[in-house]
Amino acid sequence: MLDDDLKQQLAAYLERVKEPFELVATLGQDDKSKEMHELLELIAGMSDKITLRTDGQDARVPSFALQQPGQTPRLRFAAIPLGHEFTSLVLALLWMGGHPPKVEGDVLAQIKALDVTLDFEVYMSLSCHNCPDVVQAASLMAIFNPGVKATIIDGGMFQQEVQARDIMGVPALYEGGQLFHSGRTSLEDILKKVDTGAAQRDAAKLSAKAPFEVLIVGGGPAGAAAAIYAARKGIRTGVVAERFGGQVNDTMDIANYPGVPETTGPQYAAALEQHVRGYEVDIITAQRVTELMPAAEKGGLVTVKLDNGGTLQSRTVILSTGARWRNVNVPGEDEYKTKGVAYCPHCDGPLFKGKDVAVIGGGNSGIEAAIDLAGVVKHVHVVEFMPELKADAVLVSKLHSLPNVTVHTNQQTTEIRGEGGKVSGLDFKCRDKGDLTQVPLEGVFVQIGLVPNTEWLGTTVERTKFGEIVIDAKGSTNVPGVFAAGDCTTAPYKQIVVAAGAGSTAALSAFDYLIRTPAPASTEAAAKKTAAI
Repeated sequence: MLDDDLKQQLAAYLERVKEPFELVATLGQDDKSKEMHELLELIAGMSDKITLRTDGQDARVPSFALQQPGQTPRLRFAAIPLGHEFTSLVLALLWMGGHPPKVEGDVLAQIKALDVTLDFEVYMSLSCHNCPDVVQAASLMAIFNPGVKATIIDGGMFQQEVQARDIMGVPALYEGGQLFHSGRTSLEDILKKVDTGAAQRDAAKLSAKAPFEVLIVGGGPAGAAAAIYAARKGIRTGVVAERFGGQVNDTMDIANYPGVPETTGPQYAAALEQHVRGYEVDIITAQRVTELMPAAEKGGLVTVKLDNGGTLQSRTVILSTGARWRNVNVPGEDEYKTKGVAYCPHCDGPLFKGKDVAVIGGGNSGIEAAIDLAGVVKHVHVVEFMPELKADAVLVSKLHSLPNVTVHTNQQTTEIRGEGGKVSGLDFKCRDKGDLTQVPLEGVFVQIGLVPNTEWLGTTVERTKFGEIVIDAKGSTNVPGVFAAGDCTTAPYKQIVVAAGAGSTAALSAFDYLIRTPAPASTEAAAKKTAAI
């Protein structure tokens, strides 16, 4: 089940368990129950603080709970949490055993202070790299607040339950039997929903911060590189982002970053954050920026407004907001999102095991998705707008070697059809002849490129008709003191390594601007006043 390396790592982690607790398993006679029992015996055998019981009476079989002796369990896994969820299991064991979590002290205090009764159910798949954040958030809340319960459910193991709830995308977070959130989210975002006063408190706290010299909007490769280069100059640096890592978190395999032969998106995103935290950088996550207000005078403070009502100020701002998946914009797409329309094959692919699906898009992302899905689903239809697939030759060759893939080129998607509240088919027509093809299927994965996250800028900063921020060779925009880098700009190649280089360039340009542009007296006074608060 676990190779020797993982066993050694697990044993080393479990040495940090200081307080006794129990693993209480509800098992049957099936293979999954035997596999779960084997894993739990292995864990219990590695620590004298952990006791295994097999007298559980939970309705979900197999499952196991983590609980303090004599207490009612609040955290349960209806899953064998390996794959992407192995880290979630290890963290739950450590937290239950008294090892402190690596979250900000005020966040943990907020969890403990919640006066709520919550019953979370998290549906995930072991191949989903977006799921661990939600699993770990729910687990943390259940362990540290007696009013919170959390059950982590592997959709692949409990397919009847998934089908009964029409879950066609993970992670899916339920509370009290009702859908609470679908898709990736963070601990901070969950807390915002359940702690109604959190947004107002956050806004006041953020608005009281002293002005930055460089404020980076966005935490992907471009933003991280900018933060590192700015911080190394010894200037006051901040990063504000919805999530650190950005779109990289949704990338599975990375094999073209120089010096890093192979890694995954989540691993690379975690490494970026760790690197940035090694410097004196104020990292502000789970915040959405809504407006940019240029400085009133040259060298003055640029203001960034947040959706919670708070504001941040800085003498320079670097925009590195990245991009998101492009919608195909046909009837049925919005209606059937999470009901058969998906954008992450690694996350949602296992939910379509044995079913027919389509991938819209013949670039690298689309063909990689089709190859992955072909190993899980019954049949994959690849639909490409252009006369030929645009992916790299090695990917196209691999695709054509698969027996359960059909490629449709020169086709325009016209509609995603549904029945009974979920996807039932895909319609597309030949761009030359106009012939309409209707394919019955249950899942559609959209992989047709990216759209820059720049709508919030309006006309404040010059953008192209595609929404890309116009920059020069130094990353400067048309607004003094405002720079940009990465996938949200006119840089021609949307690659991680290109974005990182652009972020470094923007930070160096911002520093050059600072040393060549004196701050007006009003800015100096504002900084002193804030620092005195």
